[in-house]
Amino acid sequence: MFNKFKELFSSENLLDTAFNTTLTMLDFDYKMYEASRNSLRESDNADLPFDIKKTDRKINKYEREVRRNVLTHLTIAGTQNLVPGLVLVSIVIDVERIGDYTKNIAGLAKIHPARLKGGKHESMLQEIEKSIEENFSKVIESLKTQDKSVARAVLQVEEKIAKASDTIVNDLILGENKDITTSDAVTVAMYARYLKRIDAHLTNIASSIVNPFPRIGFREKKKNKK
Repeated sequence: MFNKFKELFSSENLLDTAFNTTLTMLDFDYKMYEASRNSLRESDNADLPFDIKKTDRKINKYEREVRRNVLTHLTIAGTQNLVPGLVLVSIVIDVERIGDYTKNIAGLAKIHPARLKGGKHESMLQEIEKSIEENFSKVIESLKTQDKSVARAVLQVEEKIAKASDTIVNDLILGENKDITTSDAVTVAMYARYLKRIDAHLTNIASSIVNPFPRIGFREKKKNKK
């Protein structure tokens, strides 16, 4: 559905501005994720390189700007760019929600200032973190280039990440991770769930590259073989 995305945005207009603002928001999300993850997992204090709440408020402001610019553009220019406009309004919600979850991770780091270890789930947590970091880069790249193969690579790992997160949470509820304290167990469970939600929103954004508008947020529909 995005085959002619760049053609539609070739001239300077409010829709073009909205698209660039969405990319800026995603870049902020990525930086917030890295900072909050490092604070929780790599540091023995809750220090952050920037004010994450202030950055989150900036993302919220940008979301309103995107909506306003899309609405104004469509009001003036008519329905020629209706679908790309609706797509932007849809995915910008996911972008904003990612910011909220990274802020939640920073909140965990503040309550749990010591470096968080996952016990028996440490390697699984690291795999989830690695996949999400890669997905951030892929989502940003796929939006810029409209490369469906890059977007599909994000969709292909969603189920794996979701299952890994659920396994961690379920094991902790069942008391099957004896290697960590109760405080660590609660924090790991919440962290794993936040990671799952961040990836789910990244997947929703990636789905906009390969799916028609009604199927954004869903798996790509496979074509029937003749």
